[in-house]
Amino acid sequence: MEKAIIGLIEDIKIISNNKGELFKAKIDTGADTSSLDLSIATRLNLKLVGMASIKSAAGKSKRGKVTARIILAEKEMDAEFTIADRSDMNFPVLIGKNILTKGFLIDPTKE
Repeated sequence: MEKAIIGLIEDIKIISNNKGELFKAKIDTGADTSSLDLSIATRLNLKLVGMASIKSAAGKSKRGKVTARIILAEKEMDAEFTIADRSDMNFPVLIGKNILTKGFLIDPTKE
């Protein structure tokens, strides 16, 4: 499988109802699971598919999970995200290892 080279910040398109919306995403190799801002999940009408236990610096918590069709570095795939209030974060989307292991290499110097 050909691996796409991505930087630390990437554009991601999230597709819902045959429409795609572009967002800035932070690439985080330390995060097991990708995360999406609650307002985006609501706006794109993404359906809750379950719950996930999350460990973070703030402790353990439970979050809702959604799946979405995404395009990252010209690779289209289905991906799972936990839902969180990311309104106080710089980026509304965080890409973790659950997506990165689907064929991506990270180059921190890539703009």
